[in-house]
Amino acid sequence: MRNDDRSGRRQVLQAGLAAALAAGLPAAPAMAEDRMQQRRIASGAESLPVIGCGTYIGFDVAPGSEEYRRLPGVVDALLAAGGAVFDSSPMYGRAERTTGELLAAEGKARQAFLATKVWTAGREAGIAQMRQSMRLLGVQKLDLMQIHNLLDWRIHLQTLREWKAQGLIRYIGVTHYTAGAYAELEAVMRAEQLDFLQINYSFDEREAEKRILPLAAERGMAVLVNRPFGGGGLLGRTRGKPLPPWAAEIGATSWAQLLLKFILANPAVTCAIPGTARPEHMRDNAAAGMGPIPAASFWREPGHAIDI
Repeated sequence: MRNDDRSGRRQVLQAGLAAALAAGLPAAPAMAEDRMQQRRIASGAESLPVIGCGTYIGFDVAPGSEEYRRLPGVVDALLAAGGAVFDSSPMYGRAERTTGELLAAEGKARQAFLATKVWTAGREAGIAQMRQSMRLLGVQKLDLMQIHNLLDWRIHLQTLREWKAQGLIRYIGVTHYTAGAYAELEAVMRAEQLDFLQINYSFDEREAEKRILPLAAERGMAVLVNRPFGGGGLLGRTRGKPLPPWAAEIGATSWAQLLLKFILANPAVTCAIPGTARPEHMRDNAAAGMGPIPAASFWREPGHAIDI
């Protein structure tokens, strides 16, 4: 289903844009078939491209390996499409170091929006880990530091606020990836002023729609979406299935694009960060941020159901 034929894709997107306008869907910006759409960071004065790249598993590879040699193509594919967000964590093995190496080798670190996490207990351990993350990523100032899965969040949040005031990090946030943590997550979101929330959300993991995503919008938090393909199971179920005929209306030429556009239809979502280690998949994912992105109501209309 993955298609890198740019001329064919342009024709599909132009037809999809016309259909979207006729249906009253929000129009994509000029040249949207070539550049990714962006959404504003509520607490800042800038916007983020709507598709990024998660580094879990895919970037935890050894230099010189076949898998490592593919990764410069992943970086190039995201940045060439107008994307910027690379999300990592100390718990992802070598992923932070790999990300830093790739961006330095390509001379493209300034184009990237780098997000990572603190994942340890205790203030001093957290400080040491965050300093190490910045060294591995090759930066002296980090775009986003997040408290991974709320581990020791009260202690780390104090440090994050201090570092933000000192100009060492630009934005702060918290993350989780399971609905079982939503009660604690909601309490933290209500009690603390945060710039970002990272949460799991996909076509078959939609619990965040009920309270978490609306609360993020209410509290002015930008949202990064992890597990946008439900950990990969969703795409597995689409194998061999034709796209629904109406996919062309929103410029989707693959199941990955359709599922990402579903996520982006929620106005609380700022950026989805599917993980990949293959350039062709990164190009395909990035294309979901181009062309029309329908309103959430689109998916509830008769004839727009996804059967997977």
